[in-house]
Amino acid sequence: MAKQLTKRDDNYSQWYNDLVIKADLAENSAVRGSMVIKPYGYAIWENMKAVLDKMFKDTGHVNAYFPLFIPKSFFSKEAKHVEGFAKECAVVTHYRLKNDPNGKGVVVDETARLEEELIVRPTSETIIWNTYKNWIQSYRDLPLLINQWANVVRWEMRTRLFLRTAEFLWQEGHTAHATREEAQEEALRMLDVYVDFAENYLAIPVIKGDKTENERFAGAENTYTFEAMMQDGKALQAGTSHFLGQNFAKAFDVKFTSNEGREEYVWATSWGVTTRLIGALIMSHSDDNGLVLPPKIAPIHVVIVPIYKTEEQRKALAEKALEIKKKIEARGYTVKFDDRDTHKPGWKFAEHELKGVPLRIAMGPRDLENQTVELARRDTLEKSIENMDGLEDRIPALLDNIQATIFNKALKLREEKTTHADTWEEFKEVLSQKGGFVMAHWDGTTETEVKIKEETKATIRCIPFDSVDEEGVCIYSGKPSKRRVLFAVAY
Repeated sequence: MAKQLTKRDDNYSQWYNDLVIKADLAENSAVRGSMVIKPYGYAIWENMKAVLDKMFKDTGHVNAYFPLFIPKSFFSKEAKHVEGFAKECAVVTHYRLKNDPNGKGVVVDETARLEEELIVRPTSETIIWNTYKNWIQSYRDLPLLINQWANVVRWEMRTRLFLRTAEFLWQEGHTAHATREEAQEEALRMLDVYVDFAENYLAIPVIKGDKTENERFAGAENTYTFEAMMQDGKALQAGTSHFLGQNFAKAFDVKFTSNEGREEYVWATSWGVTTRLIGALIMSHSDDNGLVLPPKIAPIHVVIVPIYKTEEQRKALAEKALEIKKKIEARGYTVKFDDRDTHKPGWKFAEHELKGVPLRIAMGPRDLENQTVELARRDTLEKSIENMDGLEDRIPALLDNIQATIFNKALKLREEKTTHADTWEEFKEVLSQKGGFVMAHWDGTTETEVKIKEETKATIRCIPFDSVDEEGVCIYSGKPSKRRVLFAVAY
């Protein structure tokens, strides 16, 4: 097969780019920094979306949709928010084009300037809280638990498919509550939903914790994150959940009458994950042969490839393959019968390996005689000869085993690449020689955090929830510290 990938050890970044393109996940579009998500890549996103959507609804949330365009004046109402997004905003200034009188195509019609410029949605807090003002009057209207699936635009200068693009797909939850405690509980509940999804569906082990003040979402009182380690040792922020306090309620005058008859501002959260999770999936599990997809999120669970020479053999194999396909599908799995006569079996094997199909069944004339098939696992590349009889009964356990094996491999790598550092020299050496996660003491100041980043490119990924109290001194300043935090160079 011609679609050979760059080796990870030779150039990890190029390997990633090769894989996204050659596995038909996405490609760059004519618009700088934007991507076209191709059908196979979008099928992975659809599977993620379906799982998450059910998890959101199981926790009481409902879906709605809010406008793509946001009046510029809305952003000025929450100072930290506008400061956080100002450099990434795309702005609509006109609403019409006209033919160039010099015959050079079309130009902006300067008579069609908008009275108020519109921001193309980088996130929806402002437009949503302006709307909630009309929806919330009483404690009976709370809690308001709403999610939307949408696209957003953030004008990134340095882009990479799935990981950082000018436009991307995501979901964003926006909830309103009567008390601080309810809102904080909601923000942490949704973080746990994300962690459940990442570990039990994407097979990505993650560490959850608080973001530092310097790394918080613009306009939030607290940002909770779950951080994943990629195979190259770099961290990836997989998603965040924010406790917004009353900041947006006050900015947009969203009040409610409490059960005691008092008028109070509501408490808010927001939370979201994006198509960058596809990038996380790729870099957590895949190898030099292509994608390795956890079965719970794979678009195709099993592919059946017939091997034949004559038309008579093809027909006999097709009949048996379709019988097996039907039985496995009855168990709730997706099965592809690849009977294309335009490619040889070896080419098909390589293609389905590249696309990360968890299980491959190959069968030829001799297999029909023996009532056996060759079964190949994508995760370990192990092959075995299996009896056709009852194969559909063994597939579920095998796919569960593949799911667990993929997770455990990623967890083992993270454990191997997590180091405790106690001095500045040790910290720098670990980052340059080994990479990965570094647990180290920090004095709690933004000044030190910024200096560490400037000198090493490492940032505090989070203050882990499970980090224990431990007396120590900051690796950089030497000042007292009561617990370690998680450092890494990140995407």
